Amino acid sequence: MDDNEDASVITPDGLQCLLDVLTARGYEVIGPRLRDQAIVYDALSGIEELPVGWTDEQDGGHYRLKRRSDEALFGYAVGPHSWKRFLHPPRIPLWQAVRDDGQMRFVPVRDEPPRYAFLGVRACELAAMDIQDRVLLQGHYADPHYQSRRKRAFLVALNCSEAGGTCFCDSMNTGPDVREGYDLVLTELLDGEDHAFLVCSGSEEGEAVLAELPQEPATEAHLVAARAVVERTRSNMGRSMPQTAIPALLMDNLEHPRWAEVADRCLSCANCTMVCPTCFCTTMEDTSDLEGATAERSQRWDSCFTSDFSYIHGGSVRTSTRSRYRQWMTHKLATWVDQFGTSGCVGCGRCVTWCPVGIDITEEVRAIHDDVSSGGRE
Repeated sequence: MDDNEDASVITPDGLQCLLDVLTARGYEVIGPRLRDQAIVYDALSGIEELPVGWTDEQDGGHYRLKRRSDEALFGYAVGPHSWKRFLHPPRIPLWQAVRDDGQMRFVPVRDEPPRYAFLGVRACELAAMDIQDRVLLQGHYADPHYQSRRKRAFLVALNCSEAGGTCFCDSMNTGPDVREGYDLVLTELLDGEDHAFLVCSGSEEGEAVLAELPQEPATEAHLVAARAVVERTRSNMGRSMPQTAIPALLMDNLEHPRWAEVADRCLSCANCTMVCPTCFCTTMEDTSDLEGATAERSQRWDSCFTSDFSYIHGGSVRTSTRSRYRQWMTHKLATWVDQFGTSGCVGCGRCVTWCPVGIDITEEVRAIHDDVSSGGRE
């Protein structure tokens, strides 16, 4: 967020007004909510449904909710869900076949997603959307399902006020401050009983929505406080990615013994790819009912950690956990750069938090880097 932007200030009542305006414009508002002992993204109708006064405690393989000492609405890091769940859904029906009087009739499934308005999108998550845009929208073969959701989405971004124990967006240059790609951006300002939100627009539609909200012009004190929020978050990152030429480091050390060491811990459960906001792999699945009267083909998420993912005639290409973990990490941090011009990691830390055995992608890079730097295997 640029200090030279025209900024306004709204109260929590103004935030409720924002939800009302978006709903009146035909959007389904999605934002953070408490459910199943986690902060997840789900439909919202009022700000009282936000995780008021809650934060999350995160570490490798560890996630717990705990109370804050204030009534912050966005005083948490990120939970198990990413916005990918709505833009690139876990399962999409493609077509059905119906048996009718002994004949099979194909019935296309119409994909008519709602117009989403996402509330509380962090900088790392905007970076993840930008990465998925490159994968699923650019080139000759754009994904029509992603396209129909993405182009109609309204993004209310949020400058981070809380860094999680596994966050490392600062070292990936993807946060914690929001820079672009939003319609509106908020910074939560909470000082004692004074509770407000600095808000700026980043698009014509964002400006039109902002014009409908009760607001006051931001003062220099508001801008200073907003900068302080971001800088405090930046200084509290729980992790950091080593600042080195990671693609070359990994691709030059494909036989490093560290791959076998991490494979001894990895469960190949695919949690890291399921919670990752940039992983995009899918497969096709055919199902039928018990009577054999209908059949359906769906697209669903898949993962390079499953042995069937690399299956071709004769068997799987990557049969070992070692090879599958190496494939995921080298693709995420190295060959992704060759394919799409950027790293596939945005530093959100979800893969570390939600790994049952706490495998840490930053630790694995650092281990290979330190070994090579000390004169170890290359």
